[in-house]
Amino acid sequence: MTDTRGQQPSYESYSGPLPGERTGAQQPGGPYHPPQAYGAPAPGGQAGGGTLGGQTGAGAVRRPRTGARTTPRTRKARLRVAKADPWSVMKVSFLLSIALGICTVVAAAVLWMVMDAMGVFSTVGGTISEATGSNESNGFDLQSFLSLPRVLMFTSVIAVIDVVLMTALATLGAFIYNLSAGFVGGVELTLAEDE
Repeated sequence: MTDTRGQQPSYESYSGPLPGERTGAQQPGGPYHPPQAYGAPAPGGQAGGGTLGGQTGAGAVRRPRTGARTTPRTRKARLRVAKADPWSVMKVSFLLSIALGICTVVAAAVLWMVMDAMGVFSTVGGTISEATGSNESNGFDLQSFLSLPRVLMFTSVIAVIDVVLMTALATLGAFIYNLSAGFVGGVELTLAEDE
C-alpha cells in the first residue's frame, strides 16, 4: 500500500466542478450568464435583437407591417367665423379700394391713349361735329371735351368716391355680420391639411 499523505491531489484529469464552484443547476433561476453591456449581443442572438421576458429589446427596430397604409392622411378641421372685427375690416377694405382706384385711373389713361392712337376720337368727333354743326358754328367738338386731363380728372373723382363707398359699406357689412352671427352662429368653414 502506497502512502499518499503529504501529496497534493491532481486536478488535471478531473472534469467536474472545482471545490467551492457552483454549478449551473445550483444557480438560482437557471444557468448563470455574465452581465452584458448595454447594446452588446445577447446570448444566442445579435445586438438588440434578443428578447427578454417576451418584450422587444431597447435597440430593436420596428418594421412596418405588410400592407400597412403609407398614403398621407388629410386632416380636416371645422371652424366657425364667430365675429369680424370692424376696425380691421375697415383698414383692409380701405387699402383694397385705394388699389382698385389706382388701377381704374391707370386703365382709363391706357384706354384713352389706345383709342386716340387708333383715331377713334377724330373719326367720331368729325361725324358728331358735322351732325351738330351749322353754317354759323362748327358743332360739338368731341376731342376737346374728351381730352386726357379731363378724362383723368373725371376718373380720379370716381375713384375717390369708390374708395369712400367701399370702405363704408365693408365696415357696415362687418357690423351686420356680427349681429347675424349672434343669432345663427356665423359661417362654418372646413379646413383641410395634407400631411
